[in-house]
Amino acid sequence: MRFFPVLAVLATALLAGCDREAEISPRAAFMEDCSGCHGATGTGSRALGLALDPPAPDLTGLAARNGGVFPRNYVMSTIDGLSRGAHFSPAMPEFGASDMGDTTIVENPDGTGTPVPARLLALADYVESLQD
Repeated sequence: MRFFPVLAVLATALLAGCDREAEISPRAAFMEDCSGCHGATGTGSRALGLALDPPAPDLTGLAARNGGVFPRNYVMSTIDGLSRGAHFSPAMPEFGASDMGDTTIVENPDGTGTPVPARLLALADYVESLQD
């Protein structure tokens, strides 16, 4: 009869490990995907970022340039590659074309939900944390 408690513990451990994707660190995602051009602080001061045409922008003043409000939808659509103007460097990857992980539901102001890839949300969160 000792078999059943051991089986239950093993099954719980296996299910917990299989059903959960590792949590995405916003800072780690930024360092991996963005810091090569935008720098670790998001100022766009890396030599590679400055050599681009146009240069990688300073991400720390996005809210200031938007009346003090962080432009989350703009940032996410830019990272994703969904919406970009001609003023963007063609060197900026379209991260939405790759696997950005499982989606999470983000609540809109009207109470509806929008599925957003977890890595995209993590990157936007980190860029928001960089605001002056």
